[in-house]
Amino acid sequence: MTELLLAATSLDVTPPPGHRLDGYAARAGVATGTADPLRATMIWLSSADDPGVLWLTLDAIAVGAALCHELAEAAGAAAGIPPSHVVVSASHTHSGPSGWTGEIHPIIPASRERDLVDSLICAVRGARLDRQPVTASWRSIEVIGVGTNRHRRNGPHDNTAGILAMHSLSGSLEAVLFDFACHPTTYGPENMKYSADWPGATRAALAPAVVGFLQGAAGDVSPRFTRQGRGAAEVIRLGSLMAGRVREALAGPGLELPQSPPRIRRTTLTLPVRNIPSAEDSERLVTAAESRATGTDDPSGRISQTRLDGARGQALMAAAVLPPALDLSVSAITMGDVCWINLPVELFAVHGACLQSDSTHPITRVIGYTDGYYGYVVDPSAAEAGTYEALITFFDQPTTNTLLTTTATFVNS
Repeated sequence: MTELLLAATSLDVTPPPGHRLDGYAARAGVATGTADPLRATMIWLSSADDPGVLWLTLDAIAVGAALCHELAEAAGAAAGIPPSHVVVSASHTHSGPSGWTGEIHPIIPASRERDLVDSLICAVRGARLDRQPVTASWRSIEVIGVGTNRHRRNGPHDNTAGILAMHSLSGSLEAVLFDFACHPTTYGPENMKYSADWPGATRAALAPAVVGFLQGAAGDVSPRFTRQGRGAAEVIRLGSLMAGRVREALAGPGLELPQSPPRIRRTTLTLPVRNIPSAEDSERLVTAAESRATGTDDPSGRISQTRLDGARGQALMAAAVLPPALDLSVSAITMGDVCWINLPVELFAVHGACLQSDSTHPITRVIGYTDGYYGYVVDPSAAEAGTYEALITFFDQPTTNTLLTTTATFVNS
């Protein structure tokens, strides 16, 4: 009989102060300290003769292709498995360093900082991954109050958390891999300290289990309508709310998963970059957005400000030399009835729902920000309205449809 083996660890990879933070175009300056630690969490499920899958989740705005390659090599070396069995995901916190991945979009210029990258890679490569027999089970639970659609409070949003739990043979909870769709943007651009935001607070509240977090289809989902403040207390409140719901799910029976390790399949999709409006048209849009920006930090003010940020971002795209096409790494991980679809983009909630509906797997979770980063993928209503995300996306609507249909075909093949 196959014995399912788990190795799990969470590494503090917080950089020193003095490095730029990523996520907000309006932020200026460098990190002054740490609000809570940034972590690289490794959860590896395998057997004695099958490398299985190693999830590496990082508290970062994104994991670009170059960083993914280096991290997969390092994690694979630590585990003694091929890098192709490592999947690398970012939490999308907006309070991590820009120097790990470098520029993720012309809207926020940045460069990779080799000293920060080398320190991160060294920590992952040196991770101790001792395996032990476990059982794995699955649960999901509705979570209200952490995030909603950020354009309209009652707009589309998958408000369920998916929970993969791993228990030792004696019954102790050893590790949790959970996913949820919501931007980690409790802290705003005024914050100058490193933070994993609400996912980090959730992780801390579920200790001593090792907890990995996978970000869902969160392109249009955030705490904009749910947060009651911007500071550490609110981060803890939202994280505690999420942790409480995860604990509630874990207290009940789950779906027992097979003792065989998860399997991963990969493909690459080459998608054309959309035609960006001219510099003149983009600048006119900036002028119009400036006239509508209110400067307030309430939801309507944030929407007007992000529209202005989007107009400025599109103007920067018009001035940049963009590639004609982008190569997107897509993967599907299956374990019994559960399938995780991993994409290197910020999908909108309706896209996640479409991929779940089209999947032939009984349980499908849609994960973004994984094995690369190529920005937002927006829905037709956002494209028509000219939202922030629609203004800075690399992809038009026909290409978005191609991404969804091709991904669904791959997952079901």
